[in-house]
Amino acid sequence: MPTSRRTFAAVAVAALLMPITACGSGGDGGGAADASGKVEGEITFQTWNLRANFKGYFEDVIAAFEEKYPYTHVKWVDQPAEGYADKISADAAGGTLPDVVNVSPDLVAPLARAGLALDLDKAAAKYEKEYLPGAWASHQVPGMEGTYAFPWYLNTGPLFYNKSLFEKAGLDPNKPPKTYGELFDQALQMAEKTDGKVATLANVPTIEDFGRYGVPLMNKEGTAFTFNDAKGVELLARYKELYDAKALDPQALTATPESSGKKFLTGAVAMNPGSALDLANFKKQAPSLYKNIGITDQITSTGHVNMYVMGVMVNAQTKRTPAAVAFAHFVTDSARQMSFAQRVAIFPSTAGSLDKPYFTREDGTDETRVRVAAAKSLKTAVNYTPVLFSEQMKTALRNEVAKALQGKQSPQEALDNAVNACDRLLRQQG
Repeated sequence: MPTSRRTFAAVAVAALLMPITACGSGGDGGGAADASGKVEGEITFQTWNLRANFKGYFEDVIAAFEEKYPYTHVKWVDQPAEGYADKISADAAGGTLPDVVNVSPDLVAPLARAGLALDLDKAAAKYEKEYLPGAWASHQVPGMEGTYAFPWYLNTGPLFYNKSLFEKAGLDPNKPPKTYGELFDQALQMAEKTDGKVATLANVPTIEDFGRYGVPLMNKEGTAFTFNDAKGVELLARYKELYDAKALDPQALTATPESSGKKFLTGAVAMNPGSALDLANFKKQAPSLYKNIGITDQITSTGHVNMYVMGVMVNAQTKRTPAAVAFAHFVTDSARQMSFAQRVAIFPSTAGSLDKPYFTREDGTDETRVRVAAAKSLKTAVNYTPVLFSEQMKTALRNEVAKALQGKQSPQEALDNAVNACDRLLRQQG
């Protein structure tokens, strides 16, 4: 849910950037609007493709808020997934942006730079401690002071691995790799023991991989990308080593989540990210694989896995700042997030929520196995994808990585070219 919606947001963000950066208050982040007054008045709350499945939930949330604050009225509007960024762009340019808006980090960035997103570090700092640190930081924008949305629901995915394949390669099936160094060593051993018939991975490195490897992705000012440093080159060189040894699947350059999943299903790949739905599929289509499934955290050399996050932003130009801030906080507080997480496979961003039995106790079901594993890793997770990293930039990086893996250019040349391309796209945004 968050992954697909966030990907859509990234695709559409280019359309969002141009019109709204030309209006607003010149990127002052919305100033320090006062949220301490009386909570009253009518506000509009916009969600992103949630009415069809969660109409009752949101009606209950709104009713509870209006009961707590009897002088308020919340008008709820829900926009379809398709065209959501365009809708925000049009509203922002026309001065009709709702008071409270469901956003992802890549959507909030241009709004913050245009002065249309309220800085919560100034207007609602008292709430920061209620959220996981990594979640609160996810709606911060490089080059700007402040936090521009309340973190809402999170998601991440553990890695599945085939214990039988690990054992056949002479690897301990109960000790899967945790860091990239361990991954590379075990992947090379897997390829050697199987004469290149079993790859460990089916995907080329993405910007999240560079982040989890410990590569600095962007400068603090948010004006240039930096993943072409020595550590970034080292990561890509190791992937090149895997590719040459067939420890990285030969079709990784054109892999999709579906094709990678099929490779794992048939035993051609030893590790793959997934969800509880995948476990149910394995149980039905590949019983022997299902019996040998191991679940482990994402590979990371920083100690922090990657997470996807949705947020709730307050319009900096709202005329009902106290009510808008109060409602945005209400929607994302611990009680509401916990209730929402029990209705759909997402995770709360509030501190302490992931320690509750729902996220810590297994009951033997596939859904719970994955939920417990993911929740454990989310406590210290980071949103590695820079909020300014667009879909075009992802494509540029992928294209250059492919050239390096094929030996058409060195890892250094590939990453230099990728950074140059991303920097050009970044300048076009501004």
